[in-house]
Order: sequence, then structure tokens, then C-alpha cells
Amino acid sequence: MKKLFAVTIFCLLLLAPVFATAASFTGSIQGFACVAQGKTCPIGEEDPMAAVENVFVLLVDAAKGEYYFLPNVAREALVRHINQEIKVDGTPNQKFKSIKVNSISVKGKMVWSDDMESKMHKLLSE
Repeated sequence: MKKLFAVTIFCLLLLAPVFATAASFTGSIQGFACVAQGKTCPIGEEDPMAAVENVFVLLVDAAKGEYYFLPNVAREALVRHINQEIKVDGTPNQKFKSIKVNSISVKGKMVWSDDMESKMHKLLSE
């Protein structure tokens, strides 16, 4: 009976969802192709970089190659901040090297949030 109880508890733990907690990350927006090649986007050439890159990531630690995809943020919102230090608040997913972003701040000013985007969608659909 004890063995059955232990197995049942173990199975329930395996089936229980794993809740990730929100965290803050600081880094710079870089083109994924540059990051994959171990390069930093050329400073002063952000517009040409934006023209040739399709995917941008948050580069947290260039020395370690640590970066995260930001799948719920539009490319256009990220392009504006290439090579700038930004703070991203959100929920990380280590398996997919991504962050579900709640907000992005530059120099202490919030420049994007899921709430801001929702309000804009609502405003434009009225």
C-alpha cells in the first residue's frame, strides 16, 4: 500500500505543471545571425543591420554566448533598440532559450509592454 501511494505521488508530481517565475534580464538587442557567428551588430550601422536581419534576440552575455529569443515582441519594436542596453521583464523558457516578455525598458523608461500593445490593438479596433 505504501509503495502504491509513493508511486501515485511520484506520477502526480511528474504530471504537475512546472511554473516558471518572472525575472529581469539586461542586455542588448542583436541580430540572431551576428550572435550565432559570435559577432556584435556593427555600431553605427543599425539601419543596414535591421534591413538584412530577420530575427533579433536579447544578448545577455556575449562572452558566454547567452541570448534569448523574444517571440511575443514584434520585430519592429526590437529593431528600434539595436545595440542599446535594455531591461526585459518576463518569464524565461530555458528549453527554447526564450522569454515571454511582459515589458521592455530603455534607460529606465518603459518602451514596450504587453499591456501597451493590447491597449493599442483595442484603440485601433474601435
